[in-house]
Amino acid sequence: MKTASLLERYKPAIRRLPHGRDLTRQDLLTDAFRMTAEGRIAMYYAPHNEWINDSAKVVILGITPGWTQMKIAFQAVRDGLDEGCTDEEVLRRAKREAGFAGTMRQHLIGMLDCLGLQNELCIESSADLFGERASLLHTTSLLKYPVFAGERNYTGANPDILASALLRGQALSSLEELKELPDALLIPLGKAVERVLRWLADQGHFAGQRVLWGFPHPSGANGHRQRQFEENKEKMQTIFTEFFRER
Repeated sequence: MKTASLLERYKPAIRRLPHGRDLTRQDLLTDAFRMTAEGRIAMYYAPHNEWINDSAKVVILGITPGWTQMKIAFQAVRDGLDEGCTDEEVLRRAKREAGFAGTMRQHLIGMLDCLGLQNELCIESSADLFGERASLLHTTSLLKYPVFAGERNYTGANPDILASALLRGQALSSLEELKELPDALLIPLGKAVERVLRWLADQGHFAGQRVLWGFPHPSGANGHRQRQFEENKEKMQTIFTEFFRER
């Protein structure tokens, strides 16, 4: 289990956040947490993608943390620091509580169970990956820190990741994290993440055989997710079988 943390840099600003209530965009989308910007997009610090579970068997890779994840992560760290927890403890808590939080997690669990991931991992349900069997899962994002277009979650378009120097550089930097997990199955969420992973695999950065190609983005905003899932279900089950057979 590894930590590559910027928390120390942002800890004073986190300690100044309001206590005893949910945090708002006005609290977090500020100069204190803005890391960089390019045109209409801006990237902000958030603490939940810094702790790396290097014993994981599965890596679920989103495009970038959204507002809900960002808020939950900050609240987890704020409260953990108030309780006197260590940096590693608060980062681990933020990872556990914020990773694909909300209805997206439920959609994600349902699709993974339908594919049979729980059978390959010898667990009761993929829901266990977010609970008592969290040691098997690492959640992260292609763009490690939250990216917004204005105050809206960045979705992978306008600009395209590979067309933006800032976003392309962030995607390339995510390779360092994936190198810590060379034997884990990668599950990219949605076409935007998959397109970048194919580009990286074509350049020889990792083997394409360890990627679950065709998995739809589980967001409720993706009205085509069930159709996309059914279209790719058989292919994804084959990838599962072949990947875990070799392990």
